[in-house]
Amino acid sequence: MADETTAAGSREHPGPRGWRAAAETALYGPGGFYRRPEGPAGHFRTSVHASTLFARAVAGLLCRVDAALGRPAALDFVDMGAGRGELAGGVLAALPADVAARTRVYAVEIAGRPAGLDERITWLSELPDAVTGLLFANEWLDNVPVDVVEVDTAGVPRLVLVAEDGSERLGEPVAGAAADWLARWWPLPAEEGLRAEIGLPRDRAWAAAVDRVVRGLAVAVDYAHTADARPPFGTLTGFREGRETAPVPDGTCDITAHVALDACAWAPRTAHTPPHAPLDQAHTDSPAPSEAARTASRTPLGAAQAPRDTAHEPGKAARALPPARLLTQRAALRALGLTGVRPPLALASTDPSAYVRALASAGEAAELTAPGGLGDFGWLLQPVGIPDPLEPDPEPER
Repeated sequence: MADETTAAGSREHPGPRGWRAAAETALYGPGGFYRRPEGPAGHFRTSVHASTLFARAVAGLLCRVDAALGRPAALDFVDMGAGRGELAGGVLAALPADVAARTRVYAVEIAGRPAGLDERITWLSELPDAVTGLLFANEWLDNVPVDVVEVDTAGVPRLVLVAEDGSERLGEPVAGAAADWLARWWPLPAEEGLRAEIGLPRDRAWAAAVDRVVRGLAVAVDYAHTADARPPFGTLTGFREGRETAPVPDGTCDITAHVALDACAWAPRTAHTPPHAPLDQAHTDSPAPSEAARTASRTPLGAAQAPRDTAHEPGKAARALPPARLLTQRAALRALGLTGVRPPLALASTDPSAYVRALASAGEAAELTAPGGLGDFGWLLQPVGIPDPLEPDPEPER
């Protein structure tokens, strides 16, 4: 995509430019939002922070991947966009001792290594070159910056340019690869004011991340929407101190937008699939999140920079990958044994302490799987060389 920065803009105080460039600077540039010392947890509450049950569930998923791989001597767990390492530490603590002894844990993050982090966790600014195990990207893709487009009075989608104070104006018509992506994944009617976010950078980032997985599973978890329920005015917004606010690219707030996970699902396979293959080939059970879900818990990842786009380097042969699968966090966590079912009342009489603990755990599980909240997050699963570990076992033949 052409550089939209105006010639009049200075390096220190650029003029209006596309949202992708503006957000990149505001979030990850010197003094950017994700480089602040308090980290994402200082502003937002995520599934990771809501309950240790989330890390335990991810640890359970890693154990399933381990079994599918034949329990290799070295098992990788990669926490992509690791914040301050909360998920990486929680997964490591929840693993059985024999699995933990074989697991190499990597936290990928642009910020520096936090003090007091478990010394067994390797802190990286880029993905490892090769991953055998589980790559888990919890709310990473929604903080990969994207451009915003808006339909003008003539029905033409144009780039939205933004100044550092958040004021906007329309720029050039969308063209090239961005226009192709828009036509394929988020076609806009010729109605003035309709908006979309061009998810191509996220597709490429996800394809490049999947490309690092030699064998195992790649998972992306995020606020999401699919082609049958695109929001007509887009989802770009800001968050500060746990509250939704106007997106202003000055480094004082998070800038995020929901993810077209169905487009991401196709990205690792586009080199060898028809450009207009039907959407139902990417299995989906991931409805668009409600407005309540948007505001119930906003999690900026302290996202790491996107890995280099090795999946699309000229001359690199594409791998034959099985179809990706989309499902809700509610369905994924239930498949991992997290249900939120209250303990039987009889336990209160026989073992009151156990009943209180079980009740608290059920409440936390209910929050993680709640409709209209965290349960509406989308999970994108891409197996590489193993069966999908969340697919139900087939019925035995009789």
